Amino acid sequence: MAMVPYEQLLAFSSRLFSATGLSEKHAEISAGKLVEANILGVDSHGVLRIPMYVKRLLSGAMKSKPELRVIKRNGAVSLLEADNAPGMIAGHEAMIEARDVAEKHQIGMCGVINSNHFGAAGVFARMAADHNMIGISMTNVAPLMTMPGIPKPIVGNNPFAVAVPVKNGSPIVLDISLSNVALGKILLAEKKGEKIPNDWATDTEGLPTTDPTEAVKGYLLPVAAHKGFGLALIIDLLCGVFTGGAFLHHLKGMYRYPKDPSVTAHMMIAIKADALMPIDTFLDRVDEFKDMLASIPVKDKAVKVLWPGEPEAMTIEKRKAEGVPVPESVVGELNQLAAELGIEARLV
Repeated sequence: MAMVPYEQLLAFSSRLFSATGLSEKHAEISAGKLVEANILGVDSHGVLRIPMYVKRLLSGAMKSKPELRVIKRNGAVSLLEADNAPGMIAGHEAMIEARDVAEKHQIGMCGVINSNHFGAAGVFARMAADHNMIGISMTNVAPLMTMPGIPKPIVGNNPFAVAVPVKNGSPIVLDISLSNVALGKILLAEKKGEKIPNDWATDTEGLPTTDPTEAVKGYLLPVAAHKGFGLALIIDLLCGVFTGGAFLHHLKGMYRYPKDPSVTAHMMIAIKADALMPIDTFLDRVDEFKDMLASIPVKDKAVKVLWPGEPEAMTIEKRKAEGVPVPESVVGELNQLAAELGIEARLV
């Protein structure tokens, strides 16, 4: 692993996106969301994804000059037409819209249609928590998840995140996909040359595999069997069906269809944390909630009960100060990409 200074990784990533024709603002948003995932420790959704995003922008599979616009507002609900923008940009604009609507209605929902893969869901939910709002973000993705023994994908592993503001420090954040692991973790294992557990994915015949390359060709398995499978379907209903966007097999995965728009749909929700009580009262109650968790007795003194997002909170400052660990293979790929784009700068 190479240790890349945070600021260097952010600036370098932004330059890569700018070289595709994205505006400076959109390049900074795209790079910012991915590097944020890295400093949170969600490396599977960080700069590892840049080569694929850049390739799609250069080929026209995603637009480098999208015209994002809100095409409908109905009370607390809005709909954003992403115009085939990179998902990081669409998600960012949608959460800003949801926050703005929440200021008026206490809650704001913004659906997104005609978007693309947006990276880690948690970075968008955190945008609401940073404004003393409860943030919820979710997205559908092309079917890549099956059930054991079924040799075809049925539904996406459709991730969602919930972020709750706290008085001081990083918010409480649950950020999960509904497969046992996200595809990005399998891609990361492939980059590192590592095996994967046999309950992460199947091969193309629907049989469990420990080979990440076969898993990438095959299908993911849901968390908690029918429970994760059912939740994935519900998220697709909210993101795709409810918004008028694409759903299930109307969607196209960017790895299987690298030259095609993904027509992904998202949903961003912001709820004012002071909708039912003064904000200080709410934040005090969240602190009490965290304290209760921390005081739960455990037999093994090495074990600590953590609130969702606490591991990420501990990772942020460490990586900002010490650098972001990036696989050497990914550093090489990003440097090669820079050379192809005519960028003289190199990572580390």
